[in-house]
Amino acid sequence: MLKFIHALAFLLFISSAFGQKINLQEALTKSSIDSQFYYLNILSRSQDADFKIIRKTNLERVRQNTRDTLKTLRTEIQNLKQSSSSSVSANQQLTDSVQNLQTRLDAEKLKTDSISFLGIDFSKSGYHSFVWLLIIVLAIAFLATFFAFRKAKVDTVSSKKTAEEFQEELQIHKKKALEKEQLLKRQLLDEQLKRNS
Repeated sequence: MLKFIHALAFLLFISSAFGQKINLQEALTKSSIDSQFYYLNILSRSQDADFKIIRKTNLERVRQNTRDTLKTLRTEIQNLKQSSSSSVSANQQLTDSVQNLQTRLDAEKLKTDSISFLGIDFSKSGYHSFVWLLIIVLAIAFLATFFAFRKAKVDTVSSKKTAEEFQEELQIHKKKALEKEQLLKRQLLDEQLKRNS
C-alpha cells in the first residue's frame, strides 16, 4: 500500500512536471533544500527497494546549494544576533534615558511643588498656611499696638487735663495765698502803725 502511494505521488509529480514543463535540473538549483532532496530522489535511479544511484553532479549541486543556504542562514543569524544585541543596547539606552528623564521630572515637580522662604523649603500648602499664620500674627500684633497706643493717648490726654486742672487750682491757691499774705502784711503794717502812733 505504501509503495502504491509513493508510486502515485511520483506519477502525479512527473505528470505535473511535464504538464508545466518544469526542468528537474533547474528545480535542483532554484527550490528549497527539502524540495531539492525530493527532486534528487526522483532524478536518481532505483537499484532495488533500499538503494538509489545518484549522479555525482546532482549530488554536488544539492550539496553546494545546501552549503550556500546554510552560509546564508548563518549570515542571517549573525545579522539577527547583531541586530538583536544592538536593539537590546538601544532599548537599554532608551530605558536609561527614560529613567533619567523621570528623575529630572520628579526633581522639577518637587521644585514646582515647593517654595523656598528664608532658606527653608516649604510645600505650597505649608507655605500658604505659614503666610496666613504670619499675616494673622502681624494683624493681632498691629491691633494690640493700635489699641495700646490709643489707650496711651487717652491716658495722656486725661493726664494732661488733670495736670492742667491741678495747675489752675495751684495758680488759684497761690493767688489766694498771695492775697492772704498781702492782707496779713497790711494788717501787720496797720497794727505796727497803730502801735507806733
